[in-house]
Amino acid sequence: MSMAVPTIRLANVTDADAISELFTQLGHPAGPEEVAARLERFGQAHEEALVAELHGVVVGVTALSVMPTLHRPSSVGRMSVLVVAEAMRGRGIGRALVAAAEARLRERGCALAEVTSNQRRVEAHRFYESLGYEKTSFRFFRSLADTPHRD
Repeated sequence: MSMAVPTIRLANVTDADAISELFTQLGHPAGPEEVAARLERFGQAHEEALVAELHGVVVGVTALSVMPTLHRPSSVGRMSVLVVAEAMRGRGIGRALVAAAEARLRERGCALAEVTSNQRRVEAHRFYESLGYEKTSFRFFRSLADTPHRD
């Protein structure tokens, strides 16, 4: 039996409900209005979010940022979130999102792609390693906001 191939496209504010549900599954709940506002801000900053669709239903999302660096010859591309709907995992949707993200980052002048993943997400680490990503550094976090953040 062949698996359906997802359509990968740029996210837009009409995807806010679906992305809100995906973020909730990831443990980062945000209502659709907040997600729509974030998508607007993201676009204004010239950053991108990609969604994976199957049969017209959004089943995955990733967010891409391009970071110019002083110590490297080219910008670094970052996937700061990647989530696939729980019921759809293991079907190649995450791989398709990562491949599309890498292509977009390459088009935007990045020679290096990195992902962020919480230490407790061991299965995600295995997934990224299976795609050729390697653990190379630590990321340290300190909240600058009045309200605390989770991971």
